Amino acid sequence: MTRETGPREGLDERAVLLAAGLADLAVSTLGSGIGLVRGLLRRSDAAEVAAEAERDLEARGRLALDRYMSPPPAHLEVLARHVLARRAGDGD
Repeated sequence: MTRETGPREGLDERAVLLAAGLADLAVSTLGSGIGLVRGLLRRSDAAEVAAEAERDLEARGRLALDRYMSPPPAHLEVLARHVLARRAGDGD
């Protein structure tokens, strides 16, 4: 159900449609999240599940910090190490 409109009306309509789509996505995600939380609260091993989720989040955080905080190794340095390792493996 699309209709052709002028350039200004099209931008306004598109902005409204995008906002409505985002709102619908947020509501459905929130509803799914609430259902998930209710299911977790009913479990007998909820403490274990929460501890596992905490460990997973810590690992994710560590990976994210490593990815963004430490500089990547120098490309030529990595290549040189590969060459040295290959030579050492060949017995040269």
